[in-house]
Amino acid sequence: QNIRTAAPLRPPPRPAHTLAMESKFKPKDLAEFRKVFKSFDADSSGTIDRKEMSSALTKLKMYDYLGKLDEVMREVDLNHDGQISWDEFLTVMFGCKFGNRKSNFNKVYEKQKQTVVKVGKGATVHSFAVEEMLAFSEHINHCLKDDKDLAKWGLIPIPTDEKAMGLCTNVRDGLLLAKFINVAVPDTIDERALNRPKGKKTLSLFQVNENMNLVINSAKGIGIKVVNIGAGELIDGTAHPHLVLGLVWQLVKLQLLNSINLKSHPELVRLLEEGEDLEDLLRLPPEQLLLRWFNYHLKNAGSERRVHNFSGDVKDSECYTVLLHQIAPGRCDNKALGISDNKKRAAMVLNNAKKLDVEAFITPQDICKGNPRLNLAFTAAIFNQCPGLDPMEEEELEKIGLLDDDVGDSREERAFRMWMNSLGLEDFYINNLYEDCADGVNLLKVIDAVEPGIVYWKKVYKKPGNKFKKVANQNYAVVLGKQLKFSLVGIAGQDFVEKNKKLLLAFVWQLMRYHTLKYLAKVQQKHFGGKEVTDAMMVKWANGKVSAAGRSSRMRSLKDKNLNTCVFFLDLLYAIQPKVIDDQYVSEGKTEEDRLLNAKYAISVARKLGAVVFCLPEDLVEVQYKMILTFVASIMSSPAVDTS
Repeated sequence: QNIRTAAPLRPPPRPAHTLAMESKFKPKDLAEFRKVFKSFDADSSGTIDRKEMSSALTKLKMYDYLGKLDEVMREVDLNHDGQISWDEFLTVMFGCKFGNRKSNFNKVYEKQKQTVVKVGKGATVHSFAVEEMLAFSEHINHCLKDDKDLAKWGLIPIPTDEKAMGLCTNVRDGLLLAKFINVAVPDTIDERALNRPKGKKTLSLFQVNENMNLVINSAKGIGIKVVNIGAGELIDGTAHPHLVLGLVWQLVKLQLLNSINLKSHPELVRLLEEGEDLEDLLRLPPEQLLLRWFNYHLKNAGSERRVHNFSGDVKDSECYTVLLHQIAPGRCDNKALGISDNKKRAAMVLNNAKKLDVEAFITPQDICKGNPRLNLAFTAAIFNQCPGLDPMEEEELEKIGLLDDDVGDSREERAFRMWMNSLGLEDFYINNLYEDCADGVNLLKVIDAVEPGIVYWKKVYKKPGNKFKKVANQNYAVVLGKQLKFSLVGIAGQDFVEKNKKLLLAFVWQLMRYHTLKYLAKVQQKHFGGKEVTDAMMVKWANGKVSAAGRSSRMRSLKDKNLNTCVFFLDLLYAIQPKVIDDQYVSEGKTEEDRLLNAKYAISVARKLGAVVFCLPEDLVEVQYKMILTFVASIMSSPAVDTS
């Protein structure tokens, strides 16, 4: 029998007209064009679409050009198909360079070129904002200024010299990031699991990698997107400043916006507008709540101005001046309104903010430039320090249903939300599971991620404007769930549209379980032979590991109440890598406090070994079956298992 081996795939030949256009430029110019083109092409599709152009203009702070986005696109999108091809890009650049052509796009190109920074030899070209790097460095310095360990290790204060890129250097061993993660979401990382320098001896590369695993997997566990970020990129942060900046910005944003919700600030209910109910507010992400809060105070102050973004609408500082005077009239004046110079007015705004003890790491220049990230952070800092809203009486809270809360359901919802956000889906973020899954689109995106290709997107209403279309989407999700052999007796699409918490949690749990066990079967194919993994198989595997390591603890099932001490989990982690467990931190778990300490340590050690964990210590101590299953499966799926 003759067997033909497939020829290696080669990239398709470029069209003749493209080659002809490329031949008109010097290699040096062509290389520059290609780098800038790639910096616009965020999804590496080979074309630049309207969304990518809009994103670039926002990052470049060319807000006046955002208003004529259609004009810019028409100028370069020569065949009007909504995409700017490489050939079209070169054609326009040729006209600009040699034809003295007046061009809006040429101005955009020149500014984009300036922000494309080459980092290191042969490194990919990316853009990053130096002012943001310095601002976040100052913020972290403020948050961690009292940490004696970081000071002793020379990681705090972070140098704020533009050329030094101190933040990129100081994240190299994971310790600074681990400490800041605990500032963003307290108790995320059990610091006992960190590898620390002893005396003058530096950490080995292996120890640094373990710290980075702990940092990256802890970030995933609190809903941070870490796609394309690995230990290597963070260790060599000066070569990847855009990745360091992206991770740090998400942590800063999470820290500042974490409490901007109805649970932490029930008084936000006062922002309800005529004809709205509580669900309308619950649907809003923190950024939108912050904008509504800003405009609520502008309206009450009698101002005709309204803020729709954290860039162009705030850069003249007038709205900031009105806001601060409205929420604290006794401390903050509005004299800045009589100043015509924007930079001086911005300085007066920052001076007013200091009177409220707002720790601002934004400069007057950043406000005037309309930097959206730094202005969002500044506005959040003002809110956190002084919301300026009348507190709610208990009777009011009870009337609108804000006192009704099932702690167990809340933790489960959080775990499912963090898992969904960790999937790295484009244009996807779940802020509230029940609200954000109500129209079916996000739920279908997750189903398609869990079982690629199962969703036939032509059947989906991508912008369902009425209840009929939402129910149709959700009915389709239920049909797909049945195809995946989920137990869905008595569940219909309408239940999800009506935000039936119990039924939606049941559906999403089966999705998470399917995804977890599918991945486990794949990575442990040698052990399980590609079979569907059952609870009994997991219990047998874990007990076998612990027994082989000479430890005496056992589990009868994933519902075994004796697991509440978490000693078995620590023994399992010891069995995978003995040196990762320090026995001085492990107790018998006789008290509630000891059990929680064991659980915290187990979760952080598991993440250190590469496990992606979404449960909380309380879930392990209470032996919540669903979370126990995902925790054990995540340990079994970790890279460390292959080397144990």
